Amino acid sequence: MIDDDVLDHLRRPTVTRPLLGLTILAVEDSLYACDALRLMCLHSGARLRRADCLKSARRHLQVYRPSVVIVDMGLPDGSGAELIHELSTSFPRVGAILACSGDTFVEDIAIAAGADGFLAKPIANLGVFQHTILQHLPEETRPSGIRPVRSDVICPDAVAFREDMAYIAEILGGPVDDRMIGYVTTFLHGVALTAEDNALQDATSELIEAQSSGAPVLGPVARLAGLVQARVQDAVAI
Repeated sequence: MIDDDVLDHLRRPTVTRPLLGLTILAVEDSLYACDALRLMCLHSGARLRRADCLKSARRHLQVYRPSVVIVDMGLPDGSGAELIHELSTSFPRVGAILACSGDTFVEDIAIAAGADGFLAKPIANLGVFQHTILQHLPEETRPSGIRPVRSDVICPDAVAFREDMAYIAEILGGPVDDRMIGYVTTFLHGVALTAEDNALQDATSELIEAQSSGAPVLGPVARLAGLVQARVQDAVAI
């Protein structure tokens, strides 16, 4: 039987696994983006848990206290800024609160709400991920000594991408109002950046422009829905 001192030593961060011992809660509705975070955590030693909306995140937080919370700013039941504010004013406070989004203009909103830092999508570089978390954690939880700079690029599972597309295809198959268009475009913008899907990114931008200018959105919505459906049906979508 391993005694407590040995277990404590095994859970301490190391230079190669600098996030060992941390539990990270990702509040992220995209399975594709979350798979990238899963791989980041796997290579860094952290344990990842996921909530796909504000309601689910609050349930998680009633049960345990994560070391780090990464909050997507665009969620199906509200803005991630709501949860960030709640976390930043709660006691005891989470060690690090990070916002993430493919829209960098929301960084100021996240920081104003109480976020410690911001991860711009696509979150693909392991070194950037580790550094962003470590620089906002209490000093005593960081590994000592020189750490190698990691430049590994993480590639999420294409199956998760298709599942994201199926989720959005279902939404676009029903009534689509302005609020739903806002959610869909925010979601797809982040996924398209992560997948480096230029056609999907262009169609999303076209719909955003049409909505913001007051132009008819029926055509852009139909074109975007067609691209999304094609990716659902394509077994090698990316």
